Parts: sequence; structure tokens; C-alpha cells
Amino acid sequence: MTTWIQSTPTSQLQTKTLTGVHATTSADLQLTGKTLQALRGFGGCFNELGYLPLNQLKADQQEDILKDLFSPDGLNFTFNRTPIGANDFAETWYSYDETAGDYQLKHFSVDHDKQTLIPYIKRAQKYQPNLQLFASPWTPPTWMKFPKVYNFGRIVMTPENLQAYANYFVKYLQAYEEQGIHVQRVCPQNEVFADQKFPSCLWSSDDLRTFIRDYLGPTLEKSGLDTDIFLGTLNGPEDTSFSPTGMKLDNYNRYVDNILFDGDARKYIKGIGYQWAGQHAIERTHASWPEIELIQTESECGMGDNSWSYAEYIFHLVNHYFTAGATAYTYWNIILGDSISTWGWHQNSLFSIDSKTQEVTRNPEYYVMRHYAHYVKPGAHVLATTGHFNSMGKAFRNPDGQLVVVVQNALERELPFTFADPENPDKGVQATLVPNSFNTFVID
Repeated sequence: MTTWIQSTPTSQLQTKTLTGVHATTSADLQLTGKTLQALRGFGGCFNELGYLPLNQLKADQQEDILKDLFSPDGLNFTFNRTPIGANDFAETWYSYDETAGDYQLKHFSVDHDKQTLIPYIKRAQKYQPNLQLFASPWTPPTWMKFPKVYNFGRIVMTPENLQAYANYFVKYLQAYEEQGIHVQRVCPQNEVFADQKFPSCLWSSDDLRTFIRDYLGPTLEKSGLDTDIFLGTLNGPEDTSFSPTGMKLDNYNRYVDNILFDGDARKYIKGIGYQWAGQHAIERTHASWPEIELIQTESECGMGDNSWSYAEYIFHLVNHYFTAGATAYTYWNIILGDSISTWGWHQNSLFSIDSKTQEVTRNPEYYVMRHYAHYVKPGAHVLATTGHFNSMGKAFRNPDGQLVVVVQNALERELPFTFADPENPDKGVQATLVPNSFNTFVID
């Protein structure tokens, strides 16, 4: 028996039952017999500008959204992200210690987070007992940087500064542990290539290697905390790109391999997180370093129109990252109200909340994530496939043996579709996919 879930721009999550067909091969999509990476799961990011409008809703509405996002009966978000200090969707810009020269971190405090991020995460834990977190800063404390601002700049590479910053990570992890929140992974910096007008910090390859190898790695190891370091988040490198001033050349190998070929740094790196322009580099890492775990760390956010066409792009991104070896896919703003970021960017989200009417809307990208995350369970393996739908489809084997096929019809006309598992020819699927549709086939 096969359950078919279909979503279109005008009708979402329509469920049909199909009888399995006999199919030994398919030119559309078929299994090759090869099992690929196991998945940690799907998730989103805990942002202040999501929690604040959520808190304005009636209590039952709040719980419905949290349950929908995190419960195994909903999106089943297990692999989630949280910022270390302010990001561009914080209510205000802040760090945990803004006392200049406080290398001993005597003024360190996560009290700000006790009003927003910590209760947000703890409420999610109520619905998702297996919730995991990775965390990254958007910026160090301003006094550790040049210039001394949240946005723009670089960290000052002095030994006392770098050691203080490594201690800052440990104190953050310990403070969250005291709140009942375990952070399984940290990335040293969000978007190391981004010199932005929101909280950000540039890191050269040499500087990042030095920080991980000589400070963050040893300090985290000595702390005894059960938290891994993932290189990233890498929003590149791009070998070539264009700007108003002309062509910009970078070199993937001189950035990523410069760090990974240093054995003293490599021993601390348990994985790598890629996002945005990192989508163009992740395949090269997977080809050269197949033993390193790769995760996708931030879904691309759009411009706030929450269109079906952009949801189709996100569908492609999920497919792309899993093809490139990623073990997790993390959405960005899971909830947003009417507000824009602190620097003026209106973005897409899974849920929108109208501040005047309190109306809650599930946006198209909610359905993209639902088609994957609700049916593909943590621990599922990606299965290698071949066929003409390979760029629009992906197959997974859940831990209980259930087969899940997620496929898109991005064309504006109907397409016949057949799926085949040569080892189980009576478990084939045959259907006609309507235009601009997302489809999940659950094959028992």
C-alpha cells in the first residue's frame, strides 16, 4: 500500500491511496541499490523576531504552532539552530559581555536570552524530546573586534583576545546547560565571508584555523563539555563571482583545505556547515573529504513574498544538499510577524502572524518542509537513484524500513511518473503529477 501526499499552489496536503504496481525499472526514478548517508533530521532557527509575535497570540494558538513545528505529529523538527548572542533577527543587537577589556569574562551573562531564546527552546523541547541544537555567533563582543562594532569588521588576533573568546563559547554552553538546554554543536562564526550591516565578522582561513586549532578546540576539550565543533558556517567560498567593481576571484582549496590539511586543527573539527553560496562548495568537500559530516545550516530566506515559486526553489535546495552529502537541513525563520529585520530585510517564513488580526498563515515553504520532515524520519538513509526526475526527486529509507519518495513536478503541465525499486518490483509507484506540485509517496 502506498500513501500519496500532494500539494499544489491551491490545494495542500491532499492524501490519496495507491495500489503498488509491478515495476522492475523506470526511466523516471529508480533505486540503484546503493545506500548513502544517514540523516540527523530537519529543523529551523530560534530567532527573537519569531518568538515575540508568537507570544502575542492566545495561549492555545501558541501551543498549536509549537506543536506543529516540533511534535513528531507535525513537522518533527529535531535538528535546530540558535544564535550565540544577537543575529539579524534579534530584537536588538547584543552580546553576553560588552564590558571592554573583560578578558576574564567577569561580566558574562545570558540574562538577555532568558526573556526570549531560552523559553522559546524550552517550549519546543516540550513537544520534541529528541531536540538537538547547534549554535553560532554572528559576531564576537564588540570590544574583541576592529572596528568595535557589531556589524562589519574582524576579530583582533591577539592571544589574550582569542583565549577570551574561546572561554566565551564555553561559558555560553555552560550557562545554557544550567538552563536545561544542551547544545550539541557549535560553529565558530555565522557566514565567515559576510561583511554585513547586521551583526557579522569576517574570518580568513588562516585566522579561523588558528582559532580552532590553538584556542577553541583545546579550551572546549578541557571543559569536558560534550559539544562538537563544526567548521562554518561557510557561505562560500566562491571561486569566482561578480560585483559592481568587476570579477572577484577566491579559491575553494586555499580556504577549506588550508584548514582541513592541518592535522592539529582537523582533529577538533567533527563536521562542516554550509549555507547560501556554500551550496556551490559543498560537493567539492564531499568529494575530497567523504569522512567529514556535512550539514546545511540556513535555508535561503527570500524577500518576504512567501511565493510558491520561491518554495519550489527551496524544494530544490533540500534535494541539492542531500545529493551533496548533507545529513541535515535547517530552515531559517520558522515564524515571523509583520516586522522586518533590524536592518530592513523582509524575509520568508514557515508561519506568518498578522499583528493586527492575530491571523496565522502557513506559507508555501511550510508545505515544502512538511513533505520532507514529517515523513522522512531522523536516522533515515538517503538512497541513490537514477532517472529523468533525479533533479526533482529523492528517495529515503526510514529506520523502520519504510520507503519514502519525495518528488516535484516543476513544470507547468502534467507529467506521468513511475518509481521502481528493482529489489522489490511489486513496490513500484505509478502516478500523474499535476503541474507545480510537491509529492510524497510513503511505501509500506
